[in-house]
Amino acid sequence: MAASVRLLYEDEHLLVADKPAGKLSVPAPGVEARSLLDDLRAAGKHPLPVHRLDRETSGAILFARDPETRAALEEMFRTRSVDKTYWAMASGRFREPQGVYSYRMLEERGRSAVNPRGQEAETRWRVLAAHSVATELEIELVTGRTNQIRVHCAHAGHPLIGERKYARGKASPLPLRSRRVALHAWRLSFAHPRGGARVEVEAPLPEDLLELRARAAAGARP
Repeated sequence: MAASVRLLYEDEHLLVADKPAGKLSVPAPGVEARSLLDDLRAAGKHPLPVHRLDRETSGAILFARDPETRAALEEMFRTRSVDKTYWAMASGRFREPQGVYSYRMLEERGRSAVNPRGQEAETRWRVLAAHSVATELEIELVTGRTNQIRVHCAHAGHPLIGERKYARGKASPLPLRSRRVALHAWRLSFAHPRGGARVEVEAPLPEDLLELRARAAAGARP
């Protein structure tokens, strides 16, 4: 398999790949950059997309290997039967050890925002480690709105480290430098659509986020 593709799980019906930050999940109109789907096809795999990760987000992403499995997985996402856990680093420190953001969200002109006219959106978070200028979070994404974690954290006054799209007016400049948003799809857990056995897959933190974590723990600033 091509070195650019790392599989975290694979069977005859589905696979889970480890998407690098900066890579599209699937081809996008008008964008010539190579996607993870392209890389998988070049490596001899021919998966069918089920969901997506933001371009800047790294981590576990699920693909089907046949139309029946794809339909079943898409229904599982619609009914919130897939547990999606993220690692994130947010600016500032949190007063509580855990909480829930339930700000409604609206997407207009390719940009998401908190808006009472929008769709319901729920993000559950738990503090993993508190540093002097930033906090590591474990986040459970209950709904899947576009840029949901990024928008919710920014609206709450804790934009993610590396945030450039949604951090304006919240915490600028951010306390730590990062070339991309500090967000990683850490774990996926779901009942296999063929047989029901539990599948749990974890994507280790990539080197850039490990380095960011080390700087945060050391109290480093830009």
